[in-house]
Amino acid sequence: MDEPTVLVSHSDAVTTITLNRPHRKNAIDAGTWPLLAERLREADADERTRAIVLTGADGDFCAGADLSVESGLHPLRRMHLVNRTAVTLHELETPTIAKVDGVAVGAGWNLALGCDLVAASDRARFSQIFAKRGLSLDFGGSWLLPKLVGLQQAKRIALLADFVGAEEAERLGLVTWVKPAGELDAFVDDTAAALAAGPPVALAQTKALLNEGADATLREALESEARAQAVNFGTTDARAAFEAFRNKTDPEFTGEWGGP
Repeated sequence: MDEPTVLVSHSDAVTTITLNRPHRKNAIDAGTWPLLAERLREADADERTRAIVLTGADGDFCAGADLSVESGLHPLRRMHLVNRTAVTLHELETPTIAKVDGVAVGAGWNLALGCDLVAASDRARFSQIFAKRGLSLDFGGSWLLPKLVGLQQAKRIALLADFVGAEEAERLGLVTWVKPAGELDAFVDDTAAALAAGPPVALAQTKALLNEGADATLREALESEARAQAVNFGTTDARAAFEAFRNKTDPEFTGEWGGP
């Protein structure tokens, strides 16, 4: 039990963060919430990192919060730890992919939904299990679910707390891709590499625009787009893209300042 509960590995421009409590299906205890937030912030601040993959060890993504261990913290204090991690994930500039195998339930499912993209194996199983534990939604589930599936389906998923298979989750828009379990790693590697090859400043701004746009008026969204585009035109990435288009080559994006 001396192993870290959150593992970090790097491959080229991709950082993989792995929940490492397989004896509890990677359920997150009180000490792991702030550690996960810290590792996410570190990856986001690392200039080498252009994409982040979030996953779980040994065949499961995350069984939510570990309620089997008494933390000694006041419940409100414990929930603030959970909330700070949720906000950290949402505000990352770096694109994120949740790689989901096995179970993703409760806060574990909302942890996956908080990522920009979700790739699941065909054996993945999901549940907003809170109601069956006498609890209500947390880790942003009340905010995420209606945005993704609409209010009525969100209520069905949350109030009944049934398990949802990977195919149904994909059909509802809660999973981006479903792949055979044996192909999931390679697919996520390729997708993360494609994200990492993209223009980092433009992708970060697009991510923020989409996250904020649903709560903005059209005029507010357009003004935010204008400011973002002005920044993009000041990067070398815009120049590289224009030159690659003219020369019929692939651009190399660096995110540096000093474009056209």
